[in-house]
Amino acid sequence: AVAAMAPRGEAALLVLLLVLPPASAGLSGYFGTKSRYEEVNPHLVRDPLSLGPATGGSLPASCAPLQLRAVLRHGTRYPTAGQVRRLGELHARLLRRPAGSAACPAAAALAAWPMWYEESLDGRLAPQGRRDMEQLAQRMAARFPALFAARRRLALASSSKHRCLQSGAAFRRGLGPTLDFGGDEVEVEVNDSLMRFFDHCAKFVALVEENDAAMCQVNAFKEGPEMKKVLEKVASALCLQAEELNADLVQVAFLTCSYELAIKNVTSPWCSLFSEEDAKVLEYLNDLKQYWKRGYGYDINSRSSCILFQDIFQHLDKAVEESKSSKPISSPLIVQVGHAETLQPLLALMGYFKDDEPLLANNYAQHTQRKFRSGRIVPYAANLVFVLYHCDHVNASQEEYQVQLLLNEKLLSFHHSNETVSTYADLKDYYKDILENCHFKEECELPKVNITAVDEL
Repeated sequence: AVAAMAPRGEAALLVLLLVLPPASAGLSGYFGTKSRYEEVNPHLVRDPLSLGPATGGSLPASCAPLQLRAVLRHGTRYPTAGQVRRLGELHARLLRRPAGSAACPAAAALAAWPMWYEESLDGRLAPQGRRDMEQLAQRMAARFPALFAARRRLALASSSKHRCLQSGAAFRRGLGPTLDFGGDEVEVEVNDSLMRFFDHCAKFVALVEENDAAMCQVNAFKEGPEMKKVLEKVASALCLQAEELNADLVQVAFLTCSYELAIKNVTSPWCSLFSEEDAKVLEYLNDLKQYWKRGYGYDINSRSSCILFQDIFQHLDKAVEESKSSKPISSPLIVQVGHAETLQPLLALMGYFKDDEPLLANNYAQHTQRKFRSGRIVPYAANLVFVLYHCDHVNASQEEYQVQLLLNEKLLSFHHSNETVSTYADLKDYYKDILENCHFKEECELPKVNITAVDEL
């Protein structure tokens, strides 16, 4: 009856929404880098300022935090211009279908869907992205009240991208006027050499970023049996010939489901095209790209991040030196805003989320329980936090300075000990080779011979 009162196109959309379960609920765990932060911290759906279940950790009560270094991914963003163009292309095809296709309710409903995305949005921070950052700042301040106390210095840096600068400003706003960080508007320093190190690495740009051959596994999976099955199913639902679609168009339909959930918190009619099994296949496609372009696929992906890794430890070193000299810590809070492409290589450099077998186009089935799931690692507002502590009443001098590492507000175990607390000396010793022998300039130099093959990597 409700549908009968609506105009015809809207009626088709309404009928589709009434008969379908809330699809995004079953799909939302598979959106890869387009995942909401709430997917990794479900308790935030109920209370955005909750610190969640107790994180544990065995720091002695005599330990006080000296320095916090946070590398953040920007908050929820709009699609890029390229994604908007592809969605527009797919939507236009549905609009061109002959009227009165009663046998194709999905196509009619999606043709009636209002295409509200514009290319001018091009990856900009959404209002939800500002909330992501403000709430993250509030939770961080609640978790480390001594560090976020009034009159502590906050150093804020960001990549030059608008969404990152706005995320940095939103983070500062979240701390509120009660904290005096040298005025309400702390200047956000632009630092692309650290936050977009990948742009400054000639070897990465030439041999991975701009080299189609480097993505051969991704392209092979697009043409493989798993994607072919999803493509045929979507084509059938939309009453299109399979040849009228390709993996990129199917993926943009799936990502529209993710954008609508992340940006507007609604279940998009685009979600209705996909089952959970389809979502797992499309997540793997996203993860393959992340793996080969930003993760373990090629050494240069992670090695190019050593400039950021070393900078983190230089500031930790300085805090230790200042503490030993009984000086005030000059940089107790360092917060830097970058991208999924900033965090993913850094975590790979540190050895996290590495599977025994590489992700390949032909081993999807054996990777159903993989560690490398980008939506769990770098969703919107992802954050990697190093916290340096000074501990009194310790048994040995090397126990005086200890470290914890949090990813997305959960403690990470250190590789060398499988514990969530490490002495600073042990941590530096474990990563000694990277800290001493990874030289960004040399790592990123192109081989002298003009090689386009990726074997060099």
